[in-house]
Amino acid sequence: MAAAAAAVEVTVVDFWCNEFGMRARLALREKRVPFEFVEEDLRVRERSDLVRRMNPVHRAIPILIHAGRPVCGSLNIVEYVDEVWSKTPRLLPADPLERANARFWADFVDQKVYDAQARFFTNRGEEKAAAMAELLGHLRRLEAVLRDRPFFGGDEFGFLDVALVPFSSMFYGYERHGGVDMEAECPVLLRWVRRCGERVSVRDVLPSGQDMYAIHKEFYQTE
Repeated sequence: MAAAAAAVEVTVVDFWCNEFGMRARLALREKRVPFEFVEEDLRVRERSDLVRRMNPVHRAIPILIHAGRPVCGSLNIVEYVDEVWSKTPRLLPADPLERANARFWADFVDQKVYDAQARFFTNRGEEKAAAMAELLGHLRRLEAVLRDRPFFGGDEFGFLDVALVPFSSMFYGYERHGGVDMEAECPVLLRWVRRCGERVSVRDVLPSGQDMYAIHKEFYQTE
C-alpha cells in the first residue's frame, strides 16, 4: 500500500508536446522519481478545473503536484525536483558561479530562443527570414557555451541540458518549414542532441521531430 501511494505522490499536468513541460518530466526521470502524467490539451481553449485550482494566477502548464501541493513554472519545477530529490545526481552545479551561469543561459533559452522561434513560425517574408537568422544566432551562441564538452553541465547531463533539449524536437520543423540544414548550421549542437538522445530519460520524454511538426504545422505561416 505504501509503495502504491508513493507512486502517485507526484503528478505532472502537461501537454505531451509542450517543450516547457518536457523539462519537468525530464528532471523527474533523471531523478528516477515515479509520477503520474495528467494530460492538459492546449488545443482546448478553456483550462481544466485542475489547472485553474493548481495555478490560479497564470492558469498555465506545466504544473508539478507533490503531495497535493502545486509547483508552477518549468524551470522552477526543475529546481524544485533537484532540491527535493537531492540524493541522486544533482542537475544544478555545486559551484555557485556555475549554478548562476546555468540559470542565466536557461533564461536565455526562454527569453531569446523561444521568442525567435515563435516569430519564425508565425511570420512571413522578410520578418520570417530575420527571425530564422536571429534564432540560428542564438543557437550558435549556445554552441559557444557548450564548447567541446559532452553536456552543458560538463561530463554530466544537467540543468541547462534539461532546459534546452526539448527545443531540439523543433529542429525538424526548422528544416521542413525554413529550409535550413541544422547539421550544417549548428554541428556542435546537433552532436549534443545525439548524445542527449542516448539517455533513457530523453528518449522517454521527447517526441519525434516529425510528430512535433505534424501537430504544430497548422499554426505555421508560409509565404
